[in-house]
Amino acid sequence: MNRPAVATEHRQESSPVLDPHASGTGSGLTLIDADVHNYPHAMEDFFPFLSERWRTYIKHSGMPLPGISMYPKVFEVAARRDAWPPDGKKPGTNPIFSRQQLLDPWKIDLAILNPLVGISAVQNVDLSNALMRATNDWMASVWLDADPRWRGSIVVNTHDPASSAGEIKRVAQDSRFVQVLLLVRSHAPYGRRQFLPIFEAAAECGLPVGIHFGGGGGPITPCGWPSYYIEDHTAMVQAFETQVISLVCEGIFERIPELRVVLIEGGFAWIPALMWRLDKNYRGLHSEVPWLKKAPSEYIKAHIRATTQPMEEPSEPRHLIAILEMLQCDDFLMFATDYPHWDFDAPDRALPSQVPKDLREKIMAGNANSFYGFERA
Repeated sequence: MNRPAVATEHRQESSPVLDPHASGTGSGLTLIDADVHNYPHAMEDFFPFLSERWRTYIKHSGMPLPGISMYPKVFEVAARRDAWPPDGKKPGTNPIFSRQQLLDPWKIDLAILNPLVGISAVQNVDLSNALMRATNDWMASVWLDADPRWRGSIVVNTHDPASSAGEIKRVAQDSRFVQVLLLVRSHAPYGRRQFLPIFEAAAECGLPVGIHFGGGGGPITPCGWPSYYIEDHTAMVQAFETQVISLVCEGIFERIPELRVVLIEGGFAWIPALMWRLDKNYRGLHSEVPWLKKAPSEYIKAHIRATTQPMEEPSEPRHLIAILEMLQCDDFLMFATDYPHWDFDAPDRALPSQVPKDLREKIMAGNANSFYGFERA
């Protein structure tokens, strides 16, 4: 069976790197969710989008869905208790139920879907590429066709950047796909030249790259394997720090000046300290990275954004406001619920009351509106 083609609606021209002082308003959108999760229930969900060869292979091998965590059932047990759909399948597998539980009651204008399927964990590169294409076609057919408020992320295979670049260009013809999706734990830092085809294709298509919580590729902390999920979950920030440092120091933003990156579900309180430390080291070690034309923090503020969930919650709300001020960029944060996970952030409780009204409006919709170019669509 041939794969259904994704829609061929063409997108706008590539968006410029964001001006940290731009307002990001003007479209009438008031609530945008930058991180919602959708899943296939089983490998069979991909069968309509796979060739007979790969359907037979999967059936005969008994291959399960490739995960993105060392904990096999983490996305089942980590779901909200009320997120199990009435059809008895796993949380996040029913687009109608997700719409009724998330989009409708909260009056969300647009929601970006991030399917957490471990395509790059499959060591058979040909099969991984087939699953990459199937996941994107499944996204378009099953989810994006189900409600006009859903927006999609393009899944890629990081072990085959050239094929991933071709897939980005194919799927990006459907303007409902608004970013390229990577997992933060990878077999090598993303600033390495081997990944350039992915970032170049994303920029060519006018798409940002989302780097999301999860993934693998080796020991999952710099010190080896942790014992407990609480350690794994908390230490994920180390992987985000590594990717930011790599993207900046390897000079990818000098190579691709229009590239935009969003850190999804990685927190943000660590970013000011990272900028200070990296700037300090750059002053003494800039000869090692002569391609950088400005301080590392300037690249971060110009090219990188983050989502609110999980929101670091200091005991004193004023300390959170101080962190936002340290970022020196009102457009840095975009609201996200992380539905259907256990640490879901409801729109009416995600931000403390001390956040000023104009900044709150930017975080809840305006910043995502500008970053993804929804107002230009």
